[in-house]
Amino acid sequence: MTMSIEALRRTNAQHMLHPMIDPKAVAAAPPLIIDRAQGVHVFDIDGKRYLDTVASLWNVNVGHGRPELKAAIMAQLDKLAYFSTFQNTSNPPAIELSARLMQMFARENMKKVLFSSGGSDAVETAMKLARQYWQLQGKAQRTKFISLKLGYHGVHFGGASINGNPLFRTAYEPLMPGCFQVESPYLYRNPWGEADPARLARLCAEELDRAIQYQGPDTVAAFVAEPVQGAGGVIVPHESYWPLLRAVCDKHSVLLISDEVVTGFGRIGALCGARAFGVAPDMMAMAKGINSGYVPLGATLLNERVASAFEQPGVPAALMHGYTYSGHALACAAANANLDIVANEDLAGNAARVGALLNARLPEFMRYPHVGDVRGLGLMSALELVADRSGKAPLMVATPYVQTLVGAARSEGAIIRVQGNRLILSPPLVFTAADVDETVRILHAAFAHAERSLS
Repeated sequence: MTMSIEALRRTNAQHMLHPMIDPKAVAAAPPLIIDRAQGVHVFDIDGKRYLDTVASLWNVNVGHGRPELKAAIMAQLDKLAYFSTFQNTSNPPAIELSARLMQMFARENMKKVLFSSGGSDAVETAMKLARQYWQLQGKAQRTKFISLKLGYHGVHFGGASINGNPLFRTAYEPLMPGCFQVESPYLYRNPWGEADPARLARLCAEELDRAIQYQGPDTVAAFVAEPVQGAGGVIVPHESYWPLLRAVCDKHSVLLISDEVVTGFGRIGALCGARAFGVAPDMMAMAKGINSGYVPLGATLLNERVASAFEQPGVPAALMHGYTYSGHALACAAANANLDIVANEDLAGNAARVGALLNARLPEFMRYPHVGDVRGLGLMSALELVADRSGKAPLMVATPYVQTLVGAARSEGAIIRVQGNRLILSPPLVFTAADVDETVRILHAAFAHAERSLS
């Protein structure tokens, strides 16, 4: 069945539940219908073009409509779309991708990978394998997880349990026991009122140290964090923060899990976020940029320390975990083509260079009284919206000002995203200086319109 444009409009929001929004809000304002895309732009069903300043959802890193990915997907479809990897079977694209990932992350000493269907899966896998690792080590009492306030780790029960934002938790509580959060290195808002990023990094690391000691180091399985917090508001830590985290985890033999779902494959200017800060984690959860969203895929990488526990002679270590689509041939073929582009076009380097241009322009928006803070690293930036700067009261997405801002940006030809009270910019990693100029122009127009709406 192919619907006409009129039928699509009539049927829009009638049957489909949309993620992360109240269905009543969707019914009141039916979603924008995206019909096609090319490069850094998407088009609605009426043909109107929009600059994609969010890479769909942090993930279309190589841009839309890449012929290399389309060709790889079609070639793989001609051979094999899918066959389960549960029956001790594999497929060429999955084998190639597993070897490629080990080469890409040899610096982090990664040795094994378990594929899944996305970021939430990848985090869930990391949590489960962390617990199994400690069982294999004869320390089954190590079951607890510590994470960061404002951290986001997906929507499964494990990931939701370590999410540090009540917004993603309360509708589904009670969640998994044994999960605790400590303070983020959030310079704009922190309980100490600390304005020095290096001192804040140390205060946060010391709090993690105390939390592990309070829980009992022999009960803590892992500490989980994003190198730069994404949905929490693009919280960029001081360069000393991750080395301090690694030292605390090593002190207590706690596994360090880096949630690289957003930061992996170049977004902040390095192939993984932990590498950007000079740290090798024990496990990495990856998705989004692995194949730029062309076919759903996630991956959980284990370093030698963790992987070796499953290889001990005479110790039963069956992985009673996996997904129907683990090692999906089509998804892995898309990933291999995608990662060719990431390497050949130096997208991590482009993210660093073009991101520096974007982040250098962000202070311009401090002229608007409802922008309280700007920050970013690579092509991952945020403008924090406040009711007033003196009190820093958040100006949330449901307020008329923010709705006007988002609508004005669309009218000017850009899709922007406000998460909570943070306008987040996470464009494709193929963004250019000209795209930055266009983004800034549109945002100035949108902010000016939103400010006028208050008068």
